[in-house]
Amino acid sequence: MSKLRLSSSTVLLSVFLSACGGSAASVPLPPAPVIDAPAVVPMPAEAPITAPAPFVFGVDFDTVRAGAFDQGKMWTFESPPVDYIEATYGFRPDAAWFERARLGALRIPSCSASFVSPNGLVMTNHHCAREFVSQVSGEGESLLDDGFVASDLADERAVEDFEADQLVEIVDVTEEVNASLDALPSEERSDAREALLEEIEARILDGRGGEDAGFAVEMISLYNGGRTSAYVFRRYTNVKLVMAPEVQIGFFGGDADNFTYPRYNLDFSFFRVYNDDGSPLSTEHYFPFDADGLAEGDPVFIVGNPGTTHRLQTVAELEFRRDIQDRSLLELFRSRMAILDEFIRAHPEEAEERDLRNEYFSLSNSEKAYAGQIGGLQDPIIIARRMDTERSFQDAIAADADLSARYGSLVADMADLQEFKRGSAGVIGAFSAFGNPYLDASTLIRGFFALQVIAMRQGGAPAEDVDEMMDVVRGTPDMPAELDAALMAARFQDIIDYLGPDHQAVTQLLNGSTPLEVARGVITASVMSDSARAVSALDNGTASPADASVQAVIAFLPPFLELNSLFVETGSQEAEISAALGRARYEVYGTDVPPDATFSLRIADGVVSTYAYNGTVAPPFTSMYGLYDRHFSHVGKEDWALPGRWLPAPAALDLSTPMNFVSTADIIGGNSGSPVLDRDLEVVGVVFDGNIESLPGDYIYLPELNRSVTVDVRAILEALAEVYDLDRLVLELTTGALVATEAEADRGGSDGR
Repeated sequence: MSKLRLSSSTVLLSVFLSACGGSAASVPLPPAPVIDAPAVVPMPAEAPITAPAPFVFGVDFDTVRAGAFDQGKMWTFESPPVDYIEATYGFRPDAAWFERARLGALRIPSCSASFVSPNGLVMTNHHCAREFVSQVSGEGESLLDDGFVASDLADERAVEDFEADQLVEIVDVTEEVNASLDALPSEERSDAREALLEEIEARILDGRGGEDAGFAVEMISLYNGGRTSAYVFRRYTNVKLVMAPEVQIGFFGGDADNFTYPRYNLDFSFFRVYNDDGSPLSTEHYFPFDADGLAEGDPVFIVGNPGTTHRLQTVAELEFRRDIQDRSLLELFRSRMAILDEFIRAHPEEAEERDLRNEYFSLSNSEKAYAGQIGGLQDPIIIARRMDTERSFQDAIAADADLSARYGSLVADMADLQEFKRGSAGVIGAFSAFGNPYLDASTLIRGFFALQVIAMRQGGAPAEDVDEMMDVVRGTPDMPAELDAALMAARFQDIIDYLGPDHQAVTQLLNGSTPLEVARGVITASVMSDSARAVSALDNGTASPADASVQAVIAFLPPFLELNSLFVETGSQEAEISAALGRARYEVYGTDVPPDATFSLRIADGVVSTYAYNGTVAPPFTSMYGLYDRHFSHVGKEDWALPGRWLPAPAALDLSTPMNFVSTADIIGGNSGSPVLDRDLEVVGVVFDGNIESLPGDYIYLPELNRSVTVDVRAILEALAEVYDLDRLVLELTTGALVATEAEADRGGSDGR
């Protein structure tokens, strides 16, 4: 996920905007939206954000106390919770158990996965495979709608840009990092840390033969930098798609059922890793299928890569997110979803060519995520529990003179920074996540970076810095003019809504016209509306500040640079305070409190468990009976329409087969596709979602109602055998045997099992 930067060598203002003064420093803007985080039903756009009241229904929030696992159970493999597992589940896993769990797991683009056979077979979610399903669709095919089934080994289709990373080694470099940085003045540590980690990463990678040897190294910061490890991966890139069901069954229920339970989804897919000689990879470490499944109360272990949590953030940071940062993002997502939806409905073929449905699915995921996170932050009980956690932490620091001297003011310092940022709420909202080509017009993005390229060249910037800006211009995809205009108009409307109609940027930008009128005019007149023309104009020097898109950027640049200045002023301070808080927490609690998720490998535990919801009780397992009930109870509704091959139900399909189940295991976005394992490290399912009640999981884990939602392996096997006639895959999953053709698998038994 890229971040937009203003180059330190950019001299925009001295060249074009003498009224604004000063050049912009190199500071990351807010990143593009995080996709695929568990979430809840969206709130109305006009729902107010209010601070918790001191009393609700007679509850004295000063008496609310934090739970034992409020900060989660996403355990690291550096410090596995051996004693806890023994005390909780009655068995003591040894080092070999954790090594098997680590080596069977994989990290793939934006998701998790696992090896599930000795022949390089990889299982993940359908929603993690969507872009690759679209990628391998040939002319006249719509495999996202129709599903993909490789009946024979030779039918498996190669995918591009797929990396499967297996964590083979963890090197703790905390002492080296801390010793180097502690010797420096605090204001120098941020840049020095980045350079040091790059140096360590290169050293460790070189020591293992480098990228050419099939390795990759990533520096992982835990506890906000309190601990640092080098994760060494075996990276696999020769991958083929084996099977993916139709999107209608992989995302059954659509947006309406997303992040809810009971569920009836077959959100799974299979890939295979190959050797360079074209043979399937031989995988010593994999998770075999447990075809017998689980029962209520059974323990489960989820091994995957949770993306990002903020459970170690201060209460002041959470309140700032609730009131300003996350609220503006939520409104942004809703605005752009409406635009994408309208375009997809009006131009389905063009939308399919540009993979806009997948982008809409991802955006919808984020919309629900942020809605639920804000909803949780409006719950005074949750805030009270976080306050209790913070008080306990501060009390522990105050009780130790040395800790107090080093860390005693950190929480208050962070609160002061959040209060300072509130003064810039307008520019934060106006430019939230600026630069994502599905949230902003490509023409406007190119204009933004074209302005920087022009200014940098006039200012004599190094060629490599100019090339970095040009790479963004080259990488910004072309969009249909109608969609581009709608996205540009939406950004102009954001500026109006957050800065006010009388703001100088608004009057200069619109000059009495509507946002859509201005946007259409910009796209018609600007060379930046076409990628090839934009690159050519910048390369040959004919692009100028007079270009219509560049002029639009110049109009709103002063308030945009206010946002940039805010990040210059507060970004490094926040990072420094967060890192110090992380070290303090580690010194106080050690590994008893897991670090926040960082899209690095974790193991989470839980049990299959029902819970109270909607005035009743959720079943621990759903079945295929319920799948057909949802279909026939919503006749004519697209979200619950079963694919053709599922109708009528095949005679041999056992409708009592468990389909989805819930457990108390702690997950977040990035865990999608993680294997769900029993105590013997056999696969009982693949996790794909969280329930609505899990939404506050970004900043607090609530095991009473927090549930992960999993596809049961019994449903996968039943569907493969009876609906998709893929007996060769069933045979491989249940016995490990690899056969080349479906006909050969059929000869192995009446149903291939």
